[in-house]
Amino acid sequence: MLPVRGRDGRAARAVHILGTRTAWTPVGDGEFFCPGCGGDRNYQRLTGRRRLTVLGVPVLPRGATGPVVECAACRSHYGTDVLDHPTTRRFSAMLRDAVHTVALAVLAAGGTCSRTALETAAAAVRAAGFDDCTEEQLAALVEALAADTGRVLGEPCGASLTIELHEALDPLAPHLAAAGREGILLQGARIALADGPYTPAERDALTTVGAALTICADDVTRLLAAARTPS
Repeated sequence: MLPVRGRDGRAARAVHILGTRTAWTPVGDGEFFCPGCGGDRNYQRLTGRRRLTVLGVPVLPRGATGPVVECAACRSHYGTDVLDHPTTRRFSAMLRDAVHTVALAVLAAGGTCSRTALETAAAAVRAAGFDDCTEEQLAALVEALAADTGRVLGEPCGASLTIELHEALDPLAPHLAAAGREGILLQGARIALADGPYTPAERDALTTVGAALTICADDVTRLLAAARTPS
C-alpha cells in the first residue's frame, strides 16, 4: 500500500498495488461447536491456494494455506483443532454416559445395592439425561456387569471396571471446569454414602473416578471427606 500525498503534505487516498488473495476449496463438512456463535453449527473444512495480486488481479501463485474450518453461519475461520471440542449434543451425551458409568461402578463396589443407594443413583442418572432410568434397571445392570466380568460385588475396583471408567471419563475431563469434574465425583460419593459410610471398595472406586477426572489425590480425599459432612 503506497500513500499518495498532495502538495499540502496531507495523505490522499491509498492505492492498493500489491496484495494476496486466497482461493478456498471445500474438502469436507460436518457439525461443530462454533466459538464465535457459541453453539452448534455446520462447517466446511477448506484448503486454500494463495496468489499474489497486482491492483487486485491474481498474477503469481504463493503456495497452499490451511486447512481451516469455516462456520456456515458466521463465516469465521478457525484452526482445525476447534473440531476437538465436542458439540453441545455430543457433550451432553458424554456427560450422561459418565454419570451412568460412575453410578454403576459405585453400586457394584457397594456390594449389596441397597434400596437407598439405588434410589440416589437412579435420581442422579435421570438428572443427567436418562429420563426413564429406574432402580430396578440399575440393579439388573450391576448384576450383569458382575456376571460379564466375573467380578464379585463389593470387591475393589478391578481392571475391567477401571478401564470402563477411564473410557467414559477421559474424553470428558478436558472439557469440564474443575467444579464440573468435582461434581461428578461428589455424585458418586453421595451414592456410596446413601446406605452408610464408605466401604474400602467404594473408596477405591471413587479414587479411580477422581483419577480419571484428573482430580489430584489430595483433592479427592478432601472432597470425599466433605461429602460425609452434612450441609
